[in-house]
Amino acid sequence: MNKDELRAKCAELKLDTRGVKDVLRKRLKSYYKKQKLMHSAAANGSTDTYFDYICVVDFEATCEENNPPDYLHEIIEFPMVLIDMHTLEIVDSFQQYVKPVVNPQLSEFCVKLTGITQKMVDEAETFHQVLKRAVSWLQEKELGTKYKYTFLTDGSWDMGKFLHTQCKLSCIRYPQFARKWINIRKSYGNFYKVPRTQTKLICMLENLGMQYDGRPHCGLDDSRNIARIAIYMLKDGCQLRVNECLHSGEPRSVPISAPIEGAPAPQTPQKRD
Repeated sequence: MNKDELRAKCAELKLDTRGVKDVLRKRLKSYYKKQKLMHSAAANGSTDTYFDYICVVDFEATCEENNPPDYLHEIIEFPMVLIDMHTLEIVDSFQQYVKPVVNPQLSEFCVKLTGITQKMVDEAETFHQVLKRAVSWLQEKELGTKYKYTFLTDGSWDMGKFLHTQCKLSCIRYPQFARKWINIRKSYGNFYKVPRTQTKLICMLENLGMQYDGRPHCGLDDSRNIARIAIYMLKDGCQLRVNECLHSGEPRSVPISAPIEGAPAPQTPQKRD
């Protein structure tokens, strides 16, 4: 079927008609697969939703136009966006700016890229204090206690680079609840069968027939747009699974055969000796 035929079939089935040809084809395949499984799932009283919530994180960090190899990126914006997996809606968000310590003066490039001003970070709390607030927010949502949840990022850098480096700089133990996550770039590429070059944020949105909403490189806006992609994929039948973890300070792939498990309940950050 060509793109017009695929779009017409989606319209006939009252499915979303946005997206490139590969997306439309995958949507139809997922629809028919779900139809086959519907009766058995209903009979068993089960669903394919393991997590109650997915928490999207997209840190912003200090940077230079040409970062030297030994440059230490410090987190300057800590955003989280919460997706309800049962309603497939964004239900809440968290955002705090963070005061950098190693490079307290933001570069002109960083300010222009992120929209975060020197005044914003000068008036912000340190990372240790912001992480405490983030943990409290997660605890208020009863994540890891009453509800199963996991984190989702746009790539490996947020947890594997930014959070890991920041915890070392702040002399904090890396939080157990952030040791595993969903890398949506991998999930998107595998689900829609597209090359890695087609998994950048703007490209994923465009391929799904959407436009970026907000200001690029604003951590909260990036997180919301990543959440929109995740919701779109879930509606297309994708089962988002944890596919990366932090091992010996480096991000590693989690095999698809690994058992599905939620992140542990968030604990108050602990200082390292």
